[in-house]
Amino acid sequence: MYKVKVYITLRESVLDPQGSAVKSALHSMSYNEVQDVRIGKYMELTIEKSDRDLDVAVREMCEKLLANTVIEDFSYEVQEVVTK
Repeated sequence: MYKVKVYITLRESVLDPQGSAVKSALHSMSYNEVQDVRIGKYMELTIEKSDRDLDVAVREMCEKLLANTVIEDFSYEVQEVVTK
């Protein structure tokens, strides 16, 4: 069994109005040291072991469904879950 942590963020070239709103709110709360805020998504997938190459499968999932690759980048971490 594997736990896959998927991180999806807007590409640097894409404006992030939600991030700008959060930055503005933080400044209004006197957290003026905050220079920039970018909002993203985090997902955890639990995947059973199979004959399929895990890296290829996760990359396909991200490219086909989890991320909009026109405006978003993704990265992921794979951890093997040890069951007793």
